[in-house]
Amino acid sequence: MHRKFNTIKMVTMLSILVIALAACQTATPAETTDIKKNQVTVSIVPLAYFVERIGGDFVAVNIMVAPGASPHTYEPTADQMKALSDSDVFFSIGVEYEDVWLPRFEEINPDLPVVDSSEGIIRIAMTEEHEHEGETEEEHEGEEEQEEGLDPHVWLSPANGKVIAANVLEALSDLDPSHADAYQANAESLIADIDQLDADIKETLSNIDQRTFMVFHPAWGYFAHDYGLEQIAVQIEGQDPSASELAGFVDTAREHNIKVIFVQPSFSTEDAQAIAQEIDGEIAFIDPLAEDWLSNLQSVAQAFAAILAP
Repeated sequence: MHRKFNTIKMVTMLSILVIALAACQTATPAETTDIKKNQVTVSIVPLAYFVERIGGDFVAVNIMVAPGASPHTYEPTADQMKALSDSDVFFSIGVEYEDVWLPRFEEINPDLPVVDSSEGIIRIAMTEEHEHEGETEEEHEGEEEQEEGLDPHVWLSPANGKVIAANVLEALSDLDPSHADAYQANAESLIADIDQLDADIKETLSNIDQRTFMVFHPAWGYFAHDYGLEQIAVQIEGQDPSASELAGFVDTAREHNIKVIFVQPSFSTEDAQAIAQEIDGEIAFIDPLAEDWLSNLQSVAQAFAAILAP
């Protein structure tokens, strides 16, 4: 009987010990992982890269223009508008859909800070001209005026990336001063990576013989400007070329010995394929909206070097 009592007592004590240990283990993660995340909405996918690199564990990022969508014509969904309303800050970058939607964002969310991540970047002009079949001289002049507007693809340049990083750092530090030191350290690491990227791109392009490339959509003007390249764009301001213009691009491609037409995944390849077929060339994909901004620019430099090399 005494032995039986001791056995029951031991089992009871072990049970209590197991329950206590389980309670401790349950409480520990909650104490160590309960980090308040700042809710951040960014305009386009590449901006998320900058916010996540600098914000680290202290940010949760919502992207307005989803992967595969075009920032030129995008319209936010109801879910994205809800996520925006729950955000602590919105980072814009000056792409076309913002012209219509930013005033609406601010009207619906008057207390939401809106930060222009491109502030301080000197924008370059889009000067390519198309004279579309059937249009009058007055229509062409009006279109020409629009086409000579400023290029919105500011993020596609390491130099501009450093400006974007500085703007993101300042905004996050203002929003969350308690983690400003962490943001500063993360930003310094990112800037060092961008400087290395710039050096790598210069090295990658150092032995090219030809400096002119052809793209369907004119997204790479800043990249071309920074590295002494010339971009010939088939599409300007969303206008696809006419049949006679396609013939002109074929002649231009032959003149510059161009054998590759670059296209981006979210656009139709029909016109680019037509030019490539006429010049006995091919199309290749490069993505201005890729998620990994840094690796993407390195890959694009390698793609240009491969087709521009002697």
